[in-house]
Amino acid sequence: MLVIFSTAGAIHAQGLMIRNYNVKDGLANATVYAAVQDKDGFIWFATPTGASKFDGKRFRNYSKKDGLTDNDVIKLSADSEGRIWFTTLNGKPSYYYKSVIHTEDNDPTLVFDSRSHYMQYAFEGKAGVVWFLNTNNRIIQYTGKKTVYDRLDASGAGLFFLIKNSDIYHPLQRSFHVNSLKDPDNNGQRIFPVSPYPLDDPAFNTRIRNNAIVILRNALYSYTAAEAICFFNGSDWGIRDEISHVCVDNDNLWVGTQRALYYLKGYFRGERKLVKLLDNHYITSILKDRDGNIWITTFGDGVYNIPYKNFYFGYLDNTNGLYSHSIFSIFKDQSTNLLLIGQNAGILNTLDNNGTIRTFSLDTTSGRNSVLSILPYKDNNVIIGTDNGLFNFNTVTQRSSPLKAVKMLKDVDVSSSGKIRMAAQNQVIALDDYTIGDLDLLVTSIACINDSAYYVGTNSGLFYSSDSLQRLERIRAGKLFKLSIKDLKWINGYLWIGTSDQGIYVMHGDSVVKHLSTANNLASDICQQLYYDGVGRLYVATNKGVSVINVTQQSITRNITSNDGLMSDDIRGVFADKGKLYIATSNGLCYFDGDHIPQDTVPPVIYLSYIRYGDSTFLPATSFEHLFKRKASFEAEFGTIVFDLPELVEYQYNFSGDSTSGWVTTMSNIIPFPDLQPGTYKLMVRARKYKSSWSPPLAVNVHILPRWYQEWWARGILLLVGLLVILAVLRFIIKRIKQAEKRKTEYNRRIAELEAKALTNQMNPHFIFNSLNSVQHLILEKEEKQALNFLADFATLMRQMLNNSRKSYISLEEEIAFLTRYLELEKIRFAHSFTYHFIMEEALKDYTVYIPPMIIQPIVENAIKHGLAPKNISGYLEIRLEMVDDLLYCSVDDDGIGWDKSNSIKSARLIKHESTALSVIKERLQIIKSFNGSVGKLEIIDKFKSGFGNKEGTLVEILIPIVKML
Repeated sequence: MLVIFSTAGAIHAQGLMIRNYNVKDGLANATVYAAVQDKDGFIWFATPTGASKFDGKRFRNYSKKDGLTDNDVIKLSADSEGRIWFTTLNGKPSYYYKSVIHTEDNDPTLVFDSRSHYMQYAFEGKAGVVWFLNTNNRIIQYTGKKTVYDRLDASGAGLFFLIKNSDIYHPLQRSFHVNSLKDPDNNGQRIFPVSPYPLDDPAFNTRIRNNAIVILRNALYSYTAAEAICFFNGSDWGIRDEISHVCVDNDNLWVGTQRALYYLKGYFRGERKLVKLLDNHYITSILKDRDGNIWITTFGDGVYNIPYKNFYFGYLDNTNGLYSHSIFSIFKDQSTNLLLIGQNAGILNTLDNNGTIRTFSLDTTSGRNSVLSILPYKDNNVIIGTDNGLFNFNTVTQRSSPLKAVKMLKDVDVSSSGKIRMAAQNQVIALDDYTIGDLDLLVTSIACINDSAYYVGTNSGLFYSSDSLQRLERIRAGKLFKLSIKDLKWINGYLWIGTSDQGIYVMHGDSVVKHLSTANNLASDICQQLYYDGVGRLYVATNKGVSVINVTQQSITRNITSNDGLMSDDIRGVFADKGKLYIATSNGLCYFDGDHIPQDTVPPVIYLSYIRYGDSTFLPATSFEHLFKRKASFEAEFGTIVFDLPELVEYQYNFSGDSTSGWVTTMSNIIPFPDLQPGTYKLMVRARKYKSSWSPPLAVNVHILPRWYQEWWARGILLLVGLLVILAVLRFIIKRIKQAEKRKTEYNRRIAELEAKALTNQMNPHFIFNSLNSVQHLILEKEEKQALNFLADFATLMRQMLNNSRKSYISLEEEIAFLTRYLELEKIRFAHSFTYHFIMEEALKDYTVYIPPMIIQPIVENAIKHGLAPKNISGYLEIRLEMVDDLLYCSVDDDGIGWDKSNSIKSARLIKHESTALSVIKERLQIIKSFNGSVGKLEIIDKFKSGFGNKEGTLVEILIPIVKML
């Protein structure tokens, strides 16, 4: 949070922008007793609940759980070795060094009986020896090997002894509180309540800076063995509270009390400028760090910081004299040096040479009535434009008078001879002359070319007009056509055009000669105002800062933003006066020497916070070595010590060890490397802050050691074992293949045997014998032609049977043809004593179906011989073929004598023969199942016994595995 505090005395209008850090930002406690900067640059804070280490962005807090001897840390001291000494209430010595807190628990050199007295002050000698003065006025010595009461105690040595011998006992703090200046061991010392030397005496200044400062109530003394000289008395400045802390800052003096902070600018140059800051705050300590930033610790209000560069700026807003913080316009009268500040609500503030601010209410109409523009007019007069009217203001008498009421005034310009032109919503007004009104566009800006001609900017392009023309003519210069224009400025024959979203255009004559935008480093393409200082610089106020343009070269020279010290980036107006810039923002007025803005180009200090590998966190070190963890992430967190604009710090890291290339840029300070494999790496990280160069890289050598199984010999063994396993698996697979081939050969052999059996049983010897008898009978009866036909069909059937028996599968059409031929012969042989019929499902006709041969014929043969032949009358045989899932359903249905009756009249030999034929069919179906997994079925049903009514005959159902093709 940015908090602005007013000043008092002769400089009523100057303020300092102060930043507050509190518990919400990570500080350990809102009460802070002391602050110190360590050797690396960190700022440390002592609080009742531990110590806080700050790098400008993050607080790292330490308490008893982190190793402190006590949570109540009263003071801190930083020695030249880089140690931070903690002064705690229990009096036990402890210090922080290289990321470790050293106490008597982990460092035997710190074992000490404090006798319930804590250390007040610390002093450093040679070879790392440190002395402490405790609350019992006794001296404790730390030698690096032990901590003991010093033998100087015997001589009555105390605070005065230590500070007057500062060449031996170098104090680790700048000031000391005393109740009296009387030193019983130094009767010859002279005490001066009033300084005999002027404050601007260089020798006296050097003395103050090189010797201890003693605080006696509300007075400050420079203390040496010979003299104690008062160089500041609070009573002379109206300060009656006791001084709690002091800080010497170059030629300035900071004084903290229990009620406020006082800033005496130029005190050691003899100036008498007192600024009262942080009113009603208990100041506990003041620290100036190595960069020049000021740190103020308070009792209960956290820590306040004033960045060094803010001392180059002056700030004005509603906290130190202005009506409000929203500023719209700014102007300084050269003859009276009166600064005029236009604000909202029609308010005009003036600031004179004495720093006195006055407030005037110009526009009291309702609605928007901001003071939009302030322009020079006649001697000691300025023209002021507000939302609702035009006013004249005398800078000598500081009186205003209305000139013209204008609704929604947008812009005003004054020609060289004093003619006033106004842009107001949908009209252009030439004061006291004429008005161009009722325009169907929004007029936003106006710029006088001379006394009679001018340009007009609108929301839909640029226009030209003159006193003789008295109407608007559109300028059709390329990109300017229908451009939304925000402000215009006529400079030495060139028209500078600020747009609402396209940056800056420069027009000369009737053509555009230059376009400047964010691509050319313009702060923003949204231009809010153009200001020309008359000496070659055009200032562009944008929503992201101010851009400074060299009008001769038509190039951007620099940008000024809040990162440089402005109160806000939302800029409303700019004014330049003798090198000093006044910038009006939505958050107040900022003024400074425009050519001497401080720029911190020194690279930041980068440090390693920690290393995390897997689930473990390790202290920072320049080398890291660890055994490889599977799927573990390596993570390094870095930080920078940057107290001004820490959020703008960016990092670059490189894991290749090549400092010339391979840098990866990031805004994150945590660099992760997931699943880092064994090997040696060099991690380099560097950083830069706003406008600085890159810091020297910080290098960390990373060694990820391989596990035993990642060693070359282990990998060789694993490779050999793997090869052996592969060979064993291949051997097993080959063995299985051979066994499968062996089984397949055995199956084929058995199928061949079964097919031979089937072939044998296909044509019953009785059929062949009877067929031959039939032929003989035909011959005897002189039926030679019929006998020859019968023999031809019989030979064809034998040939077809032999061909089919050699195939694993035949088409269903071939099987039907075979069965038809067979049935026709059987009909001749049995004197046409039966008829037959094939019924085929329509779905079977869409495919070519393949079935094993020699399956259906034996069943048909049994139906004829044992079912139909014994009948006394003609019989009927039906063969039905259907598709059931992926199987062929075949039923052989006859109306013969039936299965049971047929079995009863068969001889034992015939029963055995037929049983063998049927068992061969079943075995063939089982063998087919072992090859392709399809399950066949054979079922014989006696219709008379199985619920078919009075019907006689036998129904044989068989499911045959098939191969189906389109």
